[in-house]
This record gives sequence, C-alpha cells and structure tokens, in this order.
Amino acid sequence: MVFLRISSGLRPRLPEHEAVPAGRHFLSSVARGAGAALLALATAGLGEPPDLLENERAFAFAARGVDAQTVEARFVVAPGYYLYRDKLHFRIEGAPAGDAPKLPRGEMKHDDFFGDSETLRGTVSVRLPLARPAAARAVSVIAQSQGCADIGVCYPPQEQKVTLTMPAGAARPTAFVEAAPERKRWFR
Repeated sequence: MVFLRISSGLRPRLPEHEAVPAGRHFLSSVARGAGAALLALATAGLGEPPDLLENERAFAFAARGVDAQTVEARFVVAPGYYLYRDKLHFRIEGAPAGDAPKLPRGEMKHDDFFGDSETLRGTVSVRLPLARPAAARAVSVIAQSQGCADIGVCYPPQEQKVTLTMPAGAARPTAFVEAAPERKRWFR
C-alpha cells in the first residue's frame, strides 16, 4: 500500500536566531519538485481506468448464409483490439459441418499472456462449409474467441451465437445476423 504525506505547502518558520545556509531554499525547491515527481509516479496506476469496449463490441460477431451449403462468419474487430487466431473456433447446429474452415493469416505479436501469437485485426471473414445443403433451414452458428486491447488488457474467452435461415436454392446470400445488435440510443 502506498501512503502519501500531504503538505499544506507552507514552509515552517525558522526562529530568527537560526541562519539559513546559502542554497537551502534552492535545495528545498528541488526536493519538493522531486517529491512531486515521485507522487505522480506513485499515483499513475491509481488514475481513471481506461475506457474499454464490452467484449461483444470489441469483437462484434455476425454470420450469414452465402448459399445453401456455405455460411460466412464475420468478426469486426474494433481499432486498438485484436483476436488470437488460435483461439477462434466455430460450431454449427442444425446442419452437419463440412471441412474445417480456413482462417485468414494474421500478424505475429508477442504479448505477456500468450507469448508469440498470430493475431487478427479489422474485419475477419471465414467461410464455413456444410456437409450437405441446408436450403431454407435455420442453423445456429457458435463462435468461440478470445482477444485483447492494445493497451494490455485481455478479455476472457467468449462464445457468441447467431441463428439464421439459409438461402433457398440459388437465392442470393442472406443479410448478416449480428450476435449483439447495436442498441437504440434514445438520448445522445
């Protein structure tokens, strides 16, 4: 625990018969400056916590049906945040999954939590093939992920789920369904 001595800023009065050595006022102002610097260092970690986005806002997940046999999963990673590529996993309920998805390449980063890791930033799109067509059927896409903010704060692993209806036959891709849609703001 850090204890800080609080001062009124007033110098104690010396009795008239005591002489003040030359340079003492200079040394005391240097000491006060050093004390202020130490105080600033000691309280630097006690300031306001950084403004961090909620997990589902920092790593916004959505999915859509591209065709009757393909789902596109998408993360929009907020600026200043990143996902760990090896912590990204997908599951599909309501239709049998096909081949393992091909994740995009990321950039290498060294961090204190996981060492050297491949990370993903920006918009991350992954195609999830189904073993057989699921035209006009509802499927649920579950994404497991974990990421961090560049300021050194990591989030716990999270699971996000969306349910969507696959396109029928040769229909166009469906619209993205968001796991955590933006809330309406009544007041700005």
